[in-house]
Amino acid sequence: MPQSPDTNRRWVLAERPKGEPNENTLRLETAPVPEPKQGEVLLATEFLSLDPYMRGRMSDAPSYAAPVEIGQPMVGGTVARVVTSNNPNFAEGDRVVSFSGWQDYAVSDGTGLNKLPAHMPNPSWALGVLGMPGFTAWAGLREIGKPKPGETLVVGGATGPVGSTVGQIAKLQGLRAVGIAGGPEKCRHAVETLGFDACVDYKAPSFADDLARETPDGVDVYWENVGGAVFDAVLPRLNTGARIPLCGLISQYNATALPEGPDRMNWLMGQMLRKRITMRGFIIFDDFGHLYPEFAKEMGQWVADGKIAYREEMIEGLEQAPQAFVGLLRGEAFGKRVIRVA
Repeated sequence: MPQSPDTNRRWVLAERPKGEPNENTLRLETAPVPEPKQGEVLLATEFLSLDPYMRGRMSDAPSYAAPVEIGQPMVGGTVARVVTSNNPNFAEGDRVVSFSGWQDYAVSDGTGLNKLPAHMPNPSWALGVLGMPGFTAWAGLREIGKPKPGETLVVGGATGPVGSTVGQIAKLQGLRAVGIAGGPEKCRHAVETLGFDACVDYKAPSFADDLARETPDGVDVYWENVGGAVFDAVLPRLNTGARIPLCGLISQYNATALPEGPDRMNWLMGQMLRKRITMRGFIIFDDFGHLYPEFAKEMGQWVADGKIAYREEMIEGLEQAPQAFVGLLRGEAFGKRVIRVA
C-alpha cells in the first residue's frame, strides 16, 4: 500500500522478542495523520534506515538509550519531507534527516532535524555514508583506532555501511585493509570495488587459517562489528599495542544465553594485558558528536571525488521493513539497507 495523505501507517512494538524477532514482534497499525501545533512541523517519511542497534531498542534491558515502549512506533533514522510547517526555521518542501521511526508521518518541534541540500543527488545517502554509519566509521577509526601508515587493519562486517567505510578510510590513510565478510560475492566486492587488500570469508571452514595468511604481520587495528567466532579468530593475530574500536556485536544481538563452551574471559584478559591492547566501546553522537561538522566536510569531499565507494540496498515499501530487518540481523544485507517509504 503506498503512502496516503490521509492515513499514518506505523509499525509499533507489539511484544519484546526472545531471540530473533518474528511476526509477533511488530504490529502494523493505521491512525490519522497527526496535526502539527504552533512551532511544529509535519514530516512525511521518504526513506527509513534499518540498523542493527534497533534490536537493542526492542529489549527493556539496561542500555545507553531508552527502549521502545510496547504499543509505540519503532525508532529509526529517516529522511523526511516537511509537509506542513508552523516553525519559522523550516519551509514546506524542505527535506530533513530526522528520527521519525517506522511510520509514514511524524510531528517535530524541529529539535534534532538537519536540513539537506535542496538538490542533493542521493538524499538517502544521508542515512549511510554521509550520515550516522559514515560518521561512526570516520570518528571511531580516527579517535580510537588511531591508524598509522603501514599498519594492518582488519574489519568485521566489511561490506556493511560501517565496515566498508572503515576499510576505505584506512586505505586512504596508507594502511593494509583486510575485510571479513560472509561469502565469496561479498569478499569480491570488498576487494574489487571497495579496494581492500584482501577479504576473508568467515563462513569458510578454513577461516582462521585464511585470516592468518592474509595478516602475516599481525593486526594493529581491529574494527569490531561482529563478535563471536570472528573475534575468536582475530584475537590471536593482534599485535602488541593493538587498538579495537568496539562498534557492534551483531552475532550476539539475538542471543538468549551466554555461548556454550569454556570460559575464555581469562584468555581474553591475558591477551589484552600482555599485548597492551586497547579496546573501547563508543556511542557515536554521545562520544564524538562535536566532530560531526569536520566529518561532514571531509567525507562529503571524499564522496564527491569518488574516493569512497558506497553500496545501497533499497527495499520498496514500509510493509517490508520487519522482514528486511530480520534479514539484516541474519547477515543477508549487502550494503546499507534502506526502506523507500514514499
